[in-house]
Amino acid sequence: MSLVDLIAQADERGLAASGLACLDRCLPLLGGDDELLRPLWARLADGSDWAGELTGARAALGPAEPSDEAARLALRMLRSAPAERTADAVRPWADACSVAALRIHRLLDPATPATDDGDAGRAGDTADLPPLVAAELRRQAAVLELLAGHGAQGLRRALEVSVEGRRVLRAVVSRRARSAAEPGV
Repeated sequence: MSLVDLIAQADERGLAASGLACLDRCLPLLGGDDELLRPLWARLADGSDWAGELTGARAALGPAEPSDEAARLALRMLRSAPAERTADAVRPWADACSVAALRIHRLLDPATPATDDGDAGRAGDTADLPPLVAAELRRQAAVLELLAGHGAQGLRRALEVSVEGRRVLRAVVSRRARSAAEPGV
């Protein structure tokens, strides 16, 4: 099943987890603490309101606008998260987070022209996707499948998938910073 289909069929919790997982994996771009979004995951697990935790996460990152396009996309994911966690509110956010996370991974993949479509692969055609983008696409699908198959019980594994992706992106961001700092590169 394509990622577009998985998002279309997901319930409120699956959609919220999908958007939150995309944001969580992109957190290294914002310089946020790895635990910054943990309260949102906890609210998702117990089904309670996450508006206060969302406000806290936004405040922790401050009002500054990053100059890097990838970081701006990540910050936009956080800023556009709906305070009300209904399927109608989170579906467009989860979809936008999916597209943004794929675009971020495409921007950060050194083997990919930055002008390529950030929406590639979501409809099911994964041929010729760069490795970083293909891995992000698999993680997005895994999160949605875990929640569809296991409900609230799938949240722990969805968080593990997200943490794994965050580590990968952190390594990419670190390598990119080192390359930019090297003289003559």
